[in-house]
Amino acid sequence: MKDNIHLIVTSISAPNDVLKSLAMGSFDNNISFSVVGDSKSPPSFVLENCRFYSLAEQKNLSLKLAEVLPERHYARKNIGYLEAIRNGATILLETDDDNYPTPDFWQPRKKIIDVPLIENESWVNVYHYFSDGFIWPRGYPMEYLKKVPPEFDNLERKKVFCPIQQGLADENPDVDAVYRLTYPLPFSFNKNHSVALGKGSWCPFNSQNTTWFKEVFPLLYLPTYCSFRMTDIWRSFVAQRILWENNLHVLFHGSTVWQERNEHNLLDDFKDEIPGYLNNDKIKKELEDMDLKKGFAYLGQNLRKCYQTLIALELVDKKELVLIDAWNRDFEKM
Repeated sequence: MKDNIHLIVTSISAPNDVLKSLAMGSFDNNISFSVVGDSKSPPSFVLENCRFYSLAEQKNLSLKLAEVLPERHYARKNIGYLEAIRNGATILLETDDDNYPTPDFWQPRKKIIDVPLIENESWVNVYHYFSDGFIWPRGYPMEYLKKVPPEFDNLERKKVFCPIQQGLADENPDVDAVYRLTYPLPFSFNKNHSVALGKGSWCPFNSQNTTWFKEVFPLLYLPTYCSFRMTDIWRSFVAQRILWENNLHVLFHGSTVWQERNEHNLLDDFKDEIPGYLNNDKIKKELEDMDLKKGFAYLGQNLRKCYQTLIALELVDKKELVLIDAWNRDFEKM
């Protein structure tokens, strides 16, 4: 059966060159493209080959999550995920409104891949495998920056199921404020490698260039009541931990987008990233010690349990559980 592929972006921008490029590429490749708006979105958003969800329309979608999800937050992207799932998506692609797709972005994805695999290595800076320079992904614990990952040529290749796949981004890659304040940009990665992480190996992944297969759609959930710069990073930690229970893996592959970054205040970014700098390794250790249930039927239950742990660490507000319960109820209906 042919895959039903949906591309999801959230944006408060009018149709810009990136969104136009995504719309055109989606049309050419038979992909459904949706943009999720917010309260700051323009009153009129018209873009051919794009389904735009205004804030008013989101509230009339018969979704429990839409009734309780706060406005002016990146996590409104969750509404786009749910709508794509309701419309039969089997593969979800996500990016942002400042990432231009390269031709490779539109190539078909495979979920079972013969790839070099890393397990039981604790933190792994996967950017090391795509560059000779010193660079690390946003969310990687700073206390482990000097840790050298295993040699790529020594990794064992295995055929593994990778239902989450992270592509890198050139020019302005997804790095933290410390990197941006201390190292030069632009930066481009080598594209000829892929690597998968399995049980016992951790690396943050983001929402800028990510593929999700239907088996793990419940893990798409982006938290709201936490640091803005950590919402997709902490989602990635929760997702990785839950994947282990089902012998699933995260794939990292070369760049298929390049970013012309929207305007940011780097000191504001740094401030928002402090909870990550101080706590990402603690989160990893707490999640590793959890008892979770095996089986795809328990993904939503495991999701809730992981966020209860983040709440206990006082990193996420307890109001998050209201949103997670709404997310799980909406998902179950679909």
